[in-house]
Amino acid sequence: MGVQLIGLLVLVLVALLLMAVVAVLMKPAASSQSLYRLNGPLFSPAERSFLGVLMQAVPDEAIVMGKVRVADVLTPVKGLERSKWQTAFNKISAKHFDYVVCDRSTLKVLSVVELNDKSHKAKKRIERDAFLREACSSAGLRLLEFEAKASYSVAEVRNQLAAEVGKL
Repeated sequence: MGVQLIGLLVLVLVALLLMAVVAVLMKPAASSQSLYRLNGPLFSPAERSFLGVLMQAVPDEAIVMGKVRVADVLTPVKGLERSKWQTAFNKISAKHFDYVVCDRSTLKVLSVVELNDKSHKAKKRIERDAFLREACSSAGLRLLEFEAKASYSVAEVRNQLAAEVGKL
């Protein structure tokens, strides 16, 4: 009976192995639906908190947009050699502004806002921030920076906006 039991176990193992191979071969190829997943919230809790205050602080004639790609706001100047233009564009194409303040009726960009948390103390982030300051300055665009903190005063943010940008 021992030989029969061993034979039965081998047969069962071969059958299981065969079913596993068939399952792998029959698995459908990855489709575009399976290549992506939804990220978490668009803003970190600190960014979301500041967005609420910023939205209250801007005048009624303005609107706040979030996570806007720098290349949607700035573009390299005309007249550059193609390779220099492409290099300049590549520097901005993968970066975004935390917030963009726009005229509500025309959506003309009035200013951009960065919320600086502790990650802005890292060397790469310091270099990125300096680059964005220079890029905005060269384009004549106001870049306002606020330090991340536990809570914000709408009046203080409104005053800083007014001081930096004037009447939006």
